[in-house]
Amino acid sequence: MKAFQDYYPDELAHCFGCGRLNERGHHLRSFWEGSETVARFTPKPYHTAIPGYVNGGILASVIDCHATGTAAAAAYRAEGREMDTLPPHRFVTAALRVEYVRPTPLGPELVIRGRVRSIEGRKVLVEASILVGSESTVRGEVVCVEMPESMRPGRPPSG
Repeated sequence: MKAFQDYYPDELAHCFGCGRLNERGHHLRSFWEGSETVARFTPKPYHTAIPGYVNGGILASVIDCHATGTAAAAAYRAEGREMDTLPPHRFVTAALRVEYVRPTPLGPELVIRGRVRSIEGRKVLVEASILVGSESTVRGEVVCVEMPESMRPGRPPSG
């Protein structure tokens, strides 16, 4: 089964968290599971904060990338389109709020769950959580916006 991120055009598939073409990235892969989205990630020993626990920045990155993938999938779903149709939807983060509920142990697989709270034009609000077993360790809220044309490859950076 193809993940949301597998549909990203090659020129937009280099993200550290979810880009399939980033050889050093997390390679996060997100899927629909009913009305929620789910991804799985097993942190590596170098993702350590202090011995035995995952670095908070890594956890925020995983929440961020799962949420933007969820936003893209939700945009296609809202339009009644398949993810391999044009024009492609690609989202970036406008705001990220992360709450570390309890330390996340290094070692076990993490399950990231997302839920779309709202879609308003180019903006999608996604809630996400990281679970170890049945225990939530991180909660987040991400405001995702459709990537502006100025950020697409081949366009000069604005600034």
